[in-house]
Amino acid sequence: MRYQSAGPATSRAPRRSWLRIFGVGLLLWVLTVVVTFATGNPNLVPTLVLLGSFLVPVTFVAWAFGRQHSGEVTAELLLNTFVTGGVLGVLGASLLETYLLHPSPGLFFGVGLVEEAVKLAALAFLTRRLTRKFAVDGMILGAAVGFGFAAFESAGYAFTALFTEHGLSLVDLVQTEILRGLLAPVGHGLWTAILGGVLFSASDHRHFALTRRLLLSYLGVSVLHALWDSMHGIALTLTLLLTGTPTQSQLLQEGYQVQPTPLQANLFTILSWGGLAVLALVGVAWLLLERRGASRGTQSGVLWRVPTVRM
Repeated sequence: MRYQSAGPATSRAPRRSWLRIFGVGLLLWVLTVVVTFATGNPNLVPTLVLLGSFLVPVTFVAWAFGRQHSGEVTAELLLNTFVTGGVLGVLGASLLETYLLHPSPGLFFGVGLVEEAVKLAALAFLTRRLTRKFAVDGMILGAAVGFGFAAFESAGYAFTALFTEHGLSLVDLVQTEILRGLLAPVGHGLWTAILGGVLFSASDHRHFALTRRLLLSYLGVSVLHALWDSMHGIALTLTLLLTGTPTQSQLLQEGYQVQPTPLQANLFTILSWGGLAVLALVGVAWLLLERRGASRGTQSGVLWRVPTVRM
């Protein structure tokens, strides 16, 4: 009787499939952009919006699928969490933000609390029947919900960017898709992956870890989310504090737009993008720490390598 690990051999194909998904999807998106600009055919706009909004989220979910832990994460479950979880998250966030939040200095923190709560609730609801819950699988399924949320949200932003005061703007639509596609890996998917790992971190691997650590992680992720959304305003405030003049302050208080100096424009760009980079690094480092802790907790051999028997 001979034992052989089924891990690396069986996971090789899924681990490479994300490259093909991204390559083919990117080619189709570029072709759609070119043909849409060349023909001006408005019927191609939905195709452009969907391809651009879903390309990066789907790619990252496929990449994560090849790194599952226990085999509990099936393709059907992953698709269900991506689509259903994403839609439930978007709908729930829209309802709660409409009726609970109002313009105020704490608006972005409220948005972070609401959106992270609905994504976490959607994840728990869709995975409640899993018989074994491992932290690594929770990260993957959490990322699926988060990327689903990001994909549907990006589709909305891209569609809205199409309409300008000068008419339809394909340039604004494409720019919005490129920007949100570049930022997608360090946004919703990352934050919900962190919460998913904590939710699935119970020692018995049978129940959700509804602990103080989950609450603190939820609050921490919500703060990252709020800072991310408000980074434009934070950068603007810091720029004015560091380089603003009394004349500019007076004009702003009277409700006038202020023309920034070249120094202020450059400083604002550095602060806004630098702030987003710092938040992204914090989120990635947090996820890596959760991943390392999950690995240490499962090195006893339980389902880390599923053996197959050869007679």
